[in-house]
Amino acid sequence: MKTLSISLCLAVSIVFPSILRAADPTAEVKLEVVPEGAMRKLGGYMPQQLKFNTAKPATLKKGPDSKSLLYGTIQFAGVRHLVLLDEPEGQDARLYVDANANGDLTDDPQVEWKKKEQPLGNKTLTTYSGSIKLPLGKDDKAPMVALGAYRFDKNDPQRAQFKTTLFYYRDYALDGQITLGEKTYHAILTDDKATGDFSAKGPDAQRLMIDRNNNGKFDFPSEIFDVAKAFNIDGTVWKVSDRTVDGNFKLATSAEKVAEIKPPPDFSVGKAIPPFKTKKMDGKTVNFPQDYKGKIVMLDFWATWCGPCMGEVPGLAKAYQEFHPKGIDILGISLDQPNSADKVKQVTGDNNMTWPQVYDGKFWQAEIAQLYGINSIPAAFLVDGDTGTILAVGNSLRGPALEETWKAALEKKGKKE
Repeated sequence: MKTLSISLCLAVSIVFPSILRAADPTAEVKLEVVPEGAMRKLGGYMPQQLKFNTAKPATLKKGPDSKSLLYGTIQFAGVRHLVLLDEPEGQDARLYVDANANGDLTDDPQVEWKKKEQPLGNKTLTTYSGSIKLPLGKDDKAPMVALGAYRFDKNDPQRAQFKTTLFYYRDYALDGQITLGEKTYHAILTDDKATGDFSAKGPDAQRLMIDRNNNGKFDFPSEIFDVAKAFNIDGTVWKVSDRTVDGNFKLATSAEKVAEIKPPPDFSVGKAIPPFKTKKMDGKTVNFPQDYKGKIVMLDFWATWCGPCMGEVPGLAKAYQEFHPKGIDILGISLDQPNSADKVKQVTGDNNMTWPQVYDGKFWQAEIAQLYGINSIPAAFLVDGDTGTILAVGNSLRGPALEETWKAALEKKGKKE
C-alpha cells in the first residue's frame, strides 16, 4: 500500500522575490518563496529528527531558568540554531529556538507550542506541535520561513525510542511558474530534508514539481523530479544546474537519454470517465458506465490487504444498504494479488459487500487500475451513469462525507430529470 504522511497548517501570504534566469532561451523560471503553508499544498512531508540531551552547550549565553531543560540544535541555511525544550513535571512544555543564532534565547520570537491530550487506557498522553521560524539565509534581509514541529509524549510506551526526539519538517517552498517552450506550468521547488539550503546534495534533497497536465496537483512519478537528475517532458530532456542556497538555478535542455513518464489522465470532477468492458467475478460482462443508465455508480478501487480500504468497508456497506434502492450502485475493482479470488469472495461475503467485483489477479497492474492511473488505494470515482461524468472523487467518498456526497448527487440528478 502506498501512503503519504499528511498534516495541516495555514498559508501566510508574504512573498520574497526569487526570479530565476534560465540558461536556455526556451526555458523561463519564476519562483517566489512561500514562507509557510507549503506542506498543505504538497500534501506530505519527510520528517527530520532532532535528538535532545541534557548537556548544556557552551554556545548558550542566556536562556530560560529551569532544571528540566533538554538541549539540541537544528542546522539550517548553514547556521546552527540552539533548540531548548522545557518539560517540567505537571506543567505545560515550552520550546525555545535561537532564531538569530546569537546564543541568547530571550530575544527571539516565542515559539508556538500547542498541546493535545489523548487517553490511553488509564493514562493520558500529551503530544505537542507547533511552528519554528528561521531565516532562509544568513543576511538581514533573509525571509523567515516555517518548520512544522511535533513531539510525542516522552512517556508513551509505544514510542519509547522517541523519548528524546523532536520531529520537524519543511513548511516552506519556492512556488511559481516554469515556461518550457510555449507551455507554462505551475511549479514548486521543495527542500524536503529541511536544510534551508536548496543547493544541498543527496538523494531527493530537493524536488522540482511541475503540474504538466494542469490539474492542480503534482502526480507521482510523472510530475515530481529529483533536481540532481535530468527529466523528460514531452520528448525534451531538461537538466537543472548551478543551484544556489536560496533556490536559484539554471534550466537547460540536455543531450542525456531519459525516458518520459507520461502524466495520468485528468479524472477530476466534471470530466468524462473512460469507458471499459470487462468480466465481473460472477462471470458476467460489465460495460462501464453504459450498464448504469439512470443510476449513479461509484467505481471503488480497494484490496483485502489494504488496511484503510477495509476501514471504509463497514460504513460503505451500511450506506449501500440505504442508498442502493434510491439509485446508487457500486462496482468494486480489487487490486488483490494473484490467486486471491477465494479470499476476495470470502472477505466480501463476510463484510456484507453485496455489490459486484472485478478481479484479475494482477495486483497494482490490474487492467482497470492501469486505465485510471491508480497508484494508491482506497480510491473512488462517483459517476453519472447516463453521461459518464465524474461527480465526486477523493475524500468526499470516504468516511462520514460519503453519505452526504451520495445524497447530494441523487438530489441533483433528480432535479435534472
